[in-house]
Amino acid sequence: MRAFQQHVRLFSLGLVLGVFTTPLYAADGPPAQLEPKAMEILKAMSARLASTQGMSFKAVTTYEKPSRLGPPLAYGTVDLVNVQRPDHLRVLTSGDGSATEFYYDGKKAYAFERKNNLLAQADAPPTIDATLEAAYRRAAIYFPFTDVIVTNPYQDLSRDMRVAFYIGQSTVVGDTTTDVIAYTSDSVFVQAWIGAQDKLPRRLRAVYLDDPTRSRHQVDFSDWKLESAMSADFFKPDHIKTAHRIQFAPPPDLRAPQGAKP
Repeated sequence: MRAFQQHVRLFSLGLVLGVFTTPLYAADGPPAQLEPKAMEILKAMSARLASTQGMSFKAVTTYEKPSRLGPPLAYGTVDLVNVQRPDHLRVLTSGDGSATEFYYDGKKAYAFERKNNLLAQADAPPTIDATLEAAYRRAAIYFPFTDVIVTNPYQDLSRDMRVAFYIGQSTVVGDTTTDVIAYTSDSVFVQAWIGAQDKLPRRLRAVYLDDPTRSRHQVDFSDWKLESAMSADFFKPDHIKTAHRIQFAPPPDLRAPQGAKP
């Protein structure tokens, strides 16, 4: 516990002093400092997630956005997620904003807004990983739990990692004992709470280092089930024939200015 308290104090001091306001290292800076215990915990979590052909969970995400007064406001979403590898995904999202539904049935991706009966539909790649990337590129659709449901979570999480260290154990998160680790790349600092026994993620807390507001987002995971045997219709919206059709496109404030080059 003393080590945990020391790391908390160091991290808090880093926020106050602005230690994390720029990348920790330049591209040609010091070599990565990856504590073996932290990496073992990350590998065990990734192996548990990758070993199942299907899973479902609940993800509650809290986002921070600066207020008019400066200090951030918090907004929340709740995602009910079903994964059936390699090519089926359903995400039902509610919370502070319009409720939305995302489906992928192995051939097509659908985004459905039930309140106004709006449906976007497009041909999709043959895997969940490729479909998530296509959805982001085409319509700025991104899920904060993406690294948990990809084929190889460890590969995605450890890419460009600069520092990783073990903090200690906690009994506060997820009604279980968790191992707490932290890791960073040049772009994001993450603190993770991972079940000590079941190796499942219970909380991920991230700060994007290129964000001048230092806004954070936090994902809390619960209701884990490492199995899925849902019917094909489960991964399609139920109003395909009667919904008003729209195109997949990013929100207006995320679109490139007219005439801009990629």
